[in-house]
Amino acid sequence: MLEIKNLHVKLADEDRVILKGVDLVVPKGEVHAIMGPNGSGKSTLSYVIAGRDGYEVTEGDILWNGESVLGMEPDERAAKGVFLAFQYPMEIPGVAGLTFLRTALNALRKKRGEDEMNTAAFMKLVKEKGAKLNIDVEMLKRPVNVGFSGGEKKRSEILQMAMLEPTLCVLDETDSGLDIDALRVVSEGVNALRSKDRAFLVITHYQRLLNHIVPDKVHVLANGRIQKTGGKELALELEKLGYAGFTGKAA
Repeated sequence: MLEIKNLHVKLADEDRVILKGVDLVVPKGEVHAIMGPNGSGKSTLSYVIAGRDGYEVTEGDILWNGESVLGMEPDERAAKGVFLAFQYPMEIPGVAGLTFLRTALNALRKKRGEDEMNTAAFMKLVKEKGAKLNIDVEMLKRPVNVGFSGGEKKRSEILQMAMLEPTLCVLDETDSGLDIDALRVVSEGVNALRSKDRAFLVITHYQRLLNHIVPDKVHVLANGRIQKTGGKELALELEKLGYAGFTGKAA
């Protein structure tokens, strides 16, 4: 279970406060969506969960399975099962996708005290997982995300998630820049990973993603706080009315 308690966050080098007391609980087996206007703190929340540099937690805590992650480095959080899919996946020139995936997978296994996966077992797994996302192994021989379309980048990142099998998946606007076909493929990849042992936090501006990845709950984040929580119908309400009614009040 993900528990976020009274979380206050500011930029590390500035006095600007971004999150102003976020409270959130996401049980395993559920998909929760975070929606909100630009500048509301959605991406900041995802970065702080994953342990990205540049942010300072001034108050509150983030617990995953009852254990605070705030004192952990990003690789330690990953070993605990935390995964962040970025809005804009990075390009890594000179590093083939297969090399990147195998290095990441074996680093994670080593961190958990597990044996590294040999080449044959890795190739069998990556072909199996890739086929479900319309990813050919030839594509993975190219440098990571270099020259990829928006849809290819997102499919590649969902493949990383499928290979690493995290238990807490945070998706930061994974629908950004996707056409209808790419959105469907990426969503199917996410839905295939839904299970009773895995929690999802899906961050998005638009309701269209939630037509494909149907959430158990929707939370409106505005002015650094959760302003309202509801079922999937709340996303439809936001699509119709916008965020104007939520930007001035706190839950």
